[in-house]
Amino acid sequence: DWKQTTLNEVADFIKERVNTSCLQDNYVSTENLIGNFGGVQMTMSIPLDTNVIRFKKGDVLVSNIRPYLRKVWFADKEGGCSADVFVFRAKGIEPSFLYNTIANDSFINYVMSGAKGVKMPRGDKQQMLKYPFFVPSIEEQRKISSLLSLLNERIATQNKIIDNLQSLINGLIQCLSQEGLANGRWHKIMLSEILTERNELNEAYHPVHSVSVCAGVVNQVEYLGRSFAAKDTAHYHVAHNGDIVYTKSPTGNQPYGIVKQSHCLTPAAVSPLYGVYQPTSFEAGNYLHYYFLNSLNTNNYLSPLIQKGAKNTINISNQRFLENRIPFPIDEMEVKLVSDSLSALDKKIRLEYDVLTKLEHQKKFLLTNLFI
Repeated sequence: DWKQTTLNEVADFIKERVNTSCLQDNYVSTENLIGNFGGVQMTMSIPLDTNVIRFKKGDVLVSNIRPYLRKVWFADKEGGCSADVFVFRAKGIEPSFLYNTIANDSFINYVMSGAKGVKMPRGDKQQMLKYPFFVPSIEEQRKISSLLSLLNERIATQNKIIDNLQSLINGLIQCLSQEGLANGRWHKIMLSEILTERNELNEAYHPVHSVSVCAGVVNQVEYLGRSFAAKDTAHYHVAHNGDIVYTKSPTGNQPYGIVKQSHCLTPAAVSPLYGVYQPTSFEAGNYLHYYFLNSLNTNNYLSPLIQKGAKNTINISNQRFLENRIPFPIDEMEVKLVSDSLSALDKKIRLEYDVLTKLEHQKKFLLTNLFI
């Protein structure tokens, strides 16, 4: 006995205001909402003495900039949010049922069908409010919400497991390097002592790869669905398995670029704008791969080397990239032990990501089949 309704009939679009002077860590913007229905993270800045939208516990917050990023949060406290975040408050239905209706690919696809703009599409509020869906009795709403809540908690726990393992990698490197420098088993070396620029050109026309923050060196077609390379890639650089690749494109919390080790089993062509370096050993390159996973390490290493151009572009030569120091074990056996330990942790992370993916697929299946 599900009944058809629209978002406008079961939710209010909130316009209440609150001054930011009343807010602390409870300010929400499109920046600190996490994509893929991942919730929210602590904000790094709050506008000064400005009236923003007020939300309450149990409200549903939706980022209206690039809705396809699926930034939706079920508020667990009161606070304020920017005008680019829409706030919906349930009326006549369970707030958690409203959240699961909105945090759903069906709703996101509906919003995108009416979004305006190309580079930065925005949802249409009036269209959103007309979103049609079905609701069961309050009792069944609660049962469905309870089931999905348990699954959401399990997904949140899985994310924490992954975050803790990633923090363990960063902590292990910091602990080992500090201890090693203190007792003389480590020293600070120039990167040029363990890396040599590889100047091989793509005359054999190997497949073109890009560098991803999360996935590392990846095949453009397989990972991105298409190639963004020039028609003739003979002037591209070639990276072999174990090589270090430095891309100078700023992204996210790494404004000076990304450093990754290529784990591709066959040679990979990369943009001529990338730097490609052969390490003294696979294990040395592997250590650098994990060392530069920490954005703080990357930024601290690169910031003294880089000059910013007129349009905030990054100016650094491939050779200049090698002209700073990092902590590194003196003994080659310790390099191997550290590399193996970091790889084992990374393997564990990948296994936990597989579990997370299965949980998310399960949730997606339930959302598709529990909602008419």
